[in-house]
Amino acid sequence: AKKWINIRKSYGNFYKVPRNQTKLTIMLEKLGMTYDGRPHSGLDDSKNIARIAIRMLQDGCDLRVNERMHAGQLMTVSSTAPLEGAPAPQMPRYRN
Repeated sequence: AKKWINIRKSYGNFYKVPRNQTKLTIMLEKLGMTYDGRPHSGLDDSKNIARIAIRMLQDGCDLRVNERMHAGQLMTVSSTAPLEGAPAPQMPRYRN
């Protein structure tokens, strides 16, 4: 993977919160969610991050690639950079 979406960065920019409020448990709490699973489990962390991403999409966030690796260096991708590829698929509505 040479390009990705850093959810912490996207969350902070979208909801206008400082970096110290973008820890996984804090993001979930601020969105009215609780952590599901075992903390620091890669699978459980991924599922919880996906829940945050879904909520951000529902709230109108346009998730874009915001970090990439170039020549071994971590680079920030400008939010004004054009979108690549096809538009994101529409997220299905889930019942709680």
